[in-house]
This record gives sequence, C-alpha cells and structure tokens, in this order.
Amino acid sequence: MSSEMRSLAVTALVQEDECAVLRVSGELDLRTEQAFLAEARSIVSAGHRFLVLDLTALRFCDSRGLSCLLALEWLCRRLEGRLLLASLGVRMLKLLVGTQSLGVFSCYPTVGHALAAVPDSSRPTWPPPAAD
Repeated sequence: MSSEMRSLAVTALVQEDECAVLRVSGELDLRTEQAFLAEARSIVSAGHRFLVLDLTALRFCDSRGLSCLLALEWLCRRLEGRLLLASLGVRMLKLLVGTQSLGVFSCYPTVGHALAAVPDSSRPTWPPPAAD
C-alpha cells in the first residue's frame, strides 16, 4: 500500500454572476469530501447557483465522493439552479451507471456543452478570456 496521501484540488475556471465552472482534479473520497463540500458550498453561497464541474482530471471517486455530488446537486436545485457534470472519465461514468445514479445528474461531454444548458442570462463566456 502506498503511503502517498490522496489529494483533491478544486480550481475556479470561471465565476460570473450566477454560474461558476470548477475543475475538480485528484481523488474525491472519504479523505477529501469535507474540503470539497466546503469549497463547493462557498461557491454556491456566493450566488453561483449554476455549477459546472469539469471532471477531466478527476482520477478517482468512490461512494463518499458520489454522496458529495448528490448533496451538491440537491443544493443547486434547492436554489433553482443546476449542477452540471462535464468531461466524465470512464471510471466516473461506470460509477454513475453502476449505482444507477446517472439519471440524477446532467452530464455533458465538454464544459462548452454543459454551459449551453445554462440559461442565457446566467451563462458566462467560454472559454474564458486569456489573462494579460
């Protein structure tokens, strides 16, 4: 067994008006769930009721991570928003299918596709403008 600690990073790619795009990388599990939920809740509490998670770099997600996503889905819907999952890897897709929770989430092949499902009045520019 490796002594390497599991890690998770949540990076805000865009935060505009009512929508935020976050890149989730690393592992979403028992060891990282609290940090993930704290970060995600703070983004939603700041008024971003439409939340797009770019899962391109998510290497691992277990049942605890899935519970986090379900809680976040509930929170966004409670605020009349949506959680949108983009760029799911094969493992994440297998987890959703295996747990019969695929239909609970709005899943898209890319961030651009996910943002197309956000209402025009809340949709940020994508890709974000390059920083000077």
